[in-house]
Amino acid sequence: MRILARAAALTLLLAACAPSAHAFEWSDSELHLQYGQLDVPSFAGGGKGKHLITTLQNAHGWKYGDNFFFLDMLDSRESGFRDFDLYSEWYSNFSLSRIAGRKIGGGLVRDIGLVLGINWADDANVVNYLPGVRLSLDLKGFAFANLDITGYIDDGEGFASGGAPRESDSFMVHLSFARPFSLGERSFSLEGHIEYIGSRRNRFGDRVDGWLLAQPQLRWRVTERLWLGIEYQYWMNKLGDGATDENTVLALLVWQF
Repeated sequence: MRILARAAALTLLLAACAPSAHAFEWSDSELHLQYGQLDVPSFAGGGKGKHLITTLQNAHGWKYGDNFFFLDMLDSRESGFRDFDLYSEWYSNFSLSRIAGRKIGGGLVRDIGLVLGINWADDANVVNYLPGVRLSLDLKGFAFANLDITGYIDDGEGFASGGAPRESDSFMVHLSFARPFSLGERSFSLEGHIEYIGSRRNRFGDRVDGWLLAQPQLRWRVTERLWLGIEYQYWMNKLGDGATDENTVLALLVWQF
């Protein structure tokens, strides 16, 4: 069942990515393989476990903005927390400059957009909506730098469905970026994201701590389409657990297509 679930998810997302080069102004797709040791939150028993993470992601632009989505397939090398799980996020950004036909913004702010995000987790039956504003920053040397300020609205099925308990609404501040650079004839990129999600309460009145998650990647371009590198992951209060702070390095392989 694990292999079938992985194959089905990959097939669906590959089908979604395939026509994008023709339907959109630009498109970039990547397949990531990551391997490393992740912390298990204390509410799930604590400890650590080796994980293989397969990620398929796509970003593309169209007339009035851009979209980005990814699907993570987490496969634990050990039994217990997240033996196998799927997690996905989608963000659609509507550029006010493109909609108005003139530049909206100034100084460090190159453009302002209206953004809507959706986060989905399979095992926990979680769905979150993230409506808000995007500031596209004009930073020298960066391929892009986007600062999102959004709500964080829980619309999951809740504890009764066998998933995580419903939570009160909160907010998110999120920075995503990519900074390419060269050393001699070698090409590299420092890219990733940093997010902060505010504290909230679950339906039982228990506090869910706000968390800070940073996942920068250092990549070396080996060929036109293949990258090797590492991802450093720091997750303060992982999944809202004030007793778990994750600090780890994952091996990274990226195929760009």
